[in-house]
Amino acid sequence: MRSYSPDLTPPWKRSTPVPEVPAEPDLVVEEVATGFCGAVIRCEAGTVTLEDRFGKHRVFPLAPRGFLLEGRVVTLVRASTAAPSAPARTASGSVAVPGARARVARAGRIYVEGRHDAELVEKVWGDDLRIEGVVVEYLSGIDDLPSIVADFAPGPDARLGVLVDHLVPGSKEDRIAARVTSAHALVVGHPYIDVWEAVKPSSVGIRSWPTVPRGEDWKTGICRALGWPENTGAAWQHILSRVTTYKDLEPELLGRVEELIDFVTSPAG
Repeated sequence: MRSYSPDLTPPWKRSTPVPEVPAEPDLVVEEVATGFCGAVIRCEAGTVTLEDRFGKHRVFPLAPRGFLLEGRVVTLVRASTAAPSAPARTASGSVAVPGARARVARAGRIYVEGRHDAELVEKVWGDDLRIEGVVVEYLSGIDDLPSIVADFAPGPDARLGVLVDHLVPGSKEDRIAARVTSAHALVVGHPYIDVWEAVKPSSVGIRSWPTVPRGEDWKTGICRALGWPENTGAAWQHILSRVTTYKDLEPELLGRVEELIDFVTSPAG
């Protein structure tokens, strides 16, 4: 003799917990009150639209315990839609190009004064420069800049950009830069004594860059004033490690590097 449960309450009315199921398109369910069976074709705030095998549409509320899925009582919920992810960015703030291969190097170049300048430019703009095929080289100073530019022989298809430290009116650097007159070479600079200062103090964890007395080696003086070991190489590696994006650099440097990249990569006119 078959035994029956004393609880004759329909399963969709019982108080036991039931799973929540996202109302994904094409999910086939049965509405408990009417027995209408169909596939989900649309789910909006508070309602779901089902389509039966004859193409008939019915709209039902997303009521708790309101549907059967493969004979089991479920609560349909609106499927969560992931917010569109923002495009990945390079350290310079440009849109990253996944899987992009480095372009064959252009004839044009960007010259910077020293190794630290080159390492900083590489860290922030390296991805962009590889896609554009721009090589950055350092000069170990610009005292011979006019002859260096002449030896490079810049032209319409081989432009030369030069980034100079402490390029302010009346400075030695300003006088040297003025002697470069090629229309296919662009010399720009930032106002800082050294590229170290182009890193925002807050990024390095200091209030400001100290003032170093005239005649004292600037980098050694910075280390001494900040209480760092007088090892300028180690100090620079510490500073560089605190730079992760363009936001860690001062605008006076950012604008000049972007200007040089645009100049070197612009089509010959």
